[in-house]
Amino acid sequence: MRETPNLARLLAIMAKLRDPDGGCPWDREQDFASIAPYTIEEAYEVADAIERGDRAALKEELGDLLLQVVFHARMAEEEGAFDFEDVAGAIADKMERRHPHVFGTASVADAETQTRAWEEQKAEERRARAAAEGRRESALDGVGLALPALMRALKIQARAARVGFDWGAPAPVLDKIEEEIAELRAELDKADAARLEDEIGDLLFATVNLSRHLKIDPEIALRKAISKFERRFRRVEAKLADAGTTPEAAGLEEMERHWQEAKREEPR
Repeated sequence: MRETPNLARLLAIMAKLRDPDGGCPWDREQDFASIAPYTIEEAYEVADAIERGDRAALKEELGDLLLQVVFHARMAEEEGAFDFEDVAGAIADKMERRHPHVFGTASVADAETQTRAWEEQKAEERRARAAAEGRRESALDGVGLALPALMRALKIQARAARVGFDWGAPAPVLDKIEEEIAELRAELDKADAARLEDEIGDLLFATVNLSRHLKIDPEIALRKAISKFERRFRRVEAKLADAGTTPEAAGLEEMERHWQEAKREEPR
């Protein structure tokens, strides 16, 4: 493994940016809470570069994400809590602990077996943490509140499924979705915003559950649906522009006609 002088350079740059004597005013003002949204944004930009297959962008976005780790570690070091070396050491320890088949004497037959072993190790760590904190362990411990809602729903459902709280097949989940749609329909005429929000949430949660049963990542599925809608709507706009009009002037019927044309024109 090659030396990493650029990592040392990056750590020194962050220390200088945070230096009360000659550092950057903006960087000095930040704290964990103010930086957290940027950390989340950078992670999504990494995912976007991967989805687009853009390796140059991926290198840049990974650098931006690394900067977020360095930023948080620097602020923690200033508090005397931990530093970047502690962060790297903690994750190195965890990776060795969770891969005894690589760094120890255990053996696994395949990737599926390793996944089960990984989850068992994580569960053991959660049990130990709960015991140390003097509280009752829950199967749902450790699912972050700040996760995007689709991801958090998926993780919560998977955790519940591991202890047997799950349907055995997709068909009952479809029935549940139909039940939630019926309940939503029943609320439409009542104009009760709180009840409608509740029913929409139930419907979304059930849809995530179906995607889990079908082994489809709901985040990826939704992103693809958004991209498809965007692609087709831009095509509708182009068709209207060619006809000398705009979406606002054309009306829904004409836009729907062009929408269907855009669908037919896409390769299958």
